[in-house]
Amino acid sequence: MRAKSRSVDGDPSTKADADASVQDDLTAARRVLTLESESLTALADAIDGDFTQALDLLFATNGRVIISGMGKSGHVAGKIAATLASTGTPSHYVHPGEASHGDLGMLQGDDAALVLSNSGDTAELKDLVAYTRFRGIPLVAMVGRAGSPLAEAADVALVLPQMPEACPMGLAPTTSTTMMLALGDALAVALMHRRGFTPDQFRVLHPGGRLGRDFIKVEDIMHTGDAMPLVRSGAPMSDAILVMTESGFGCAGVTGPDGKLIGIVTDGDLRRNMAGDLLRLAVDEVMTAAPKTIRPKALAAEALGLMNSANQPFTALFATDDDVPAGFIHMHDILRAGIA
Repeated sequence: MRAKSRSVDGDPSTKADADASVQDDLTAARRVLTLESESLTALADAIDGDFTQALDLLFATNGRVIISGMGKSGHVAGKIAATLASTGTPSHYVHPGEASHGDLGMLQGDDAALVLSNSGDTAELKDLVAYTRFRGIPLVAMVGRAGSPLAEAADVALVLPQMPEACPMGLAPTTSTTMMLALGDALAVALMHRRGFTPDQFRVLHPGGRLGRDFIKVEDIMHTGDAMPLVRSGAPMSDAILVMTESGFGCAGVTGPDGKLIGIVTDGDLRRNMAGDLLRLAVDEVMTAAPKTIRPKALAAEALGLMNSANQPFTALFATDDDVPAGFIHMHDILRAGIA
């Protein structure tokens, strides 16, 4: 971390006070981070069969996982709901206060509930918890006390280890909410593993922003069919030049009698053969044989890396299935997709 240093005047006492203040700030910050890191280590050590039972319950849910909590726990609950939803577990956050005024209707019989409360005795959660018991909706509790009303009511209770809050008064939820947040991430990632959640599925749920762009495939942006610049083996170079000109890609692939890609003619190949009677040559005499190709289902970022990693970087390549051209991708396509 880097920041601008504080400015002080020339008074030695003022500078000493400022230095002492900085040290106090750093000591306080380090204490918080140390306590919270220790709490995560304790949480990792405390994971046991109850976690697996909670995972079984959530994995078996045919509906959604409804997550709730009050205050700081509610903010963490909202984040856990978002993480679960974006990683293949349909989830929704319900505010416990709103639940008591009609939003209990958001819980259906095939849903499961994950309820967060450090004390395990949050008054605002009682109606929601009672409703899950009345409707037979599976309930997982994330609590700080094993014998609390919430822990006793739940089908599975994930009890946080007893660790001091990082707040100097020991009152503001800090360490406890850090553990809840991490435990929610652990549930989400473990459910991803169970479901075999793939990058393709992740991309579908993240179509915008950097995450979506990182998972764009070659087949999503490649040119196909007649848009591919192709000529047959044995064709005169005049045909290749015409294809290169009309496509605007600056190259043309050469296919053999079986339709497989056997070479590519590029602007560089044209320049290297200008000394002879270029138009009288066949494409096979000018082309670069065995050009680099890529799979249609490869990530577009992989195509970009392939273009840039060659001894002589190039700007286009064919996507092939069993050596048969399935598409064509140009550097401009990758740039337009926002990959670079």
